[in-house]
Amino acid sequence: MSVSDPIADTLTVIRNAMQARKETVEFPASKLLERMVNIFKNDGYVEDCRLLKNEKQGILKVYLRYENNKPAIMGIKRISRPGLRVYADNRHIPRVLNGLGTAVLSTSKGIIDNREARKLKIGGEVLCYIW
Repeated sequence: MSVSDPIADTLTVIRNAMQARKETVEFPASKLLERMVNIFKNDGYVEDCRLLKNEKQGILKVYLRYENNKPAIMGIKRISRPGLRVYADNRHIPRVLNGLGTAVLSTSKGIIDNREARKLKIGGEVLCYIW
């Protein structure tokens, strides 16, 4: 079965696992999702992520992070979707919760967060917000 929006499916899996207090979550891997989860890891929202090889495309295993039995991810939201793409130029890169959250962008330099996009002065498609 093909998936029409793997980013939204991944974000929903992570959101549901955090609400259910799961330690790990697994979903089909892709380079885009792997880079997105690495941004989450670098910003401290998840503990670790591993790419597990299988006969098809591989599985991405994400270890969720909790602090004092509270999830590190307070909210996660898909912004640009297949029915309505959202783009931001370098002057209008979004700030999530006044800089406390992270926006993930797809740019000509790859998948990067909003701080890196401001530093490089490039815009792109706004994939999701996480806080």
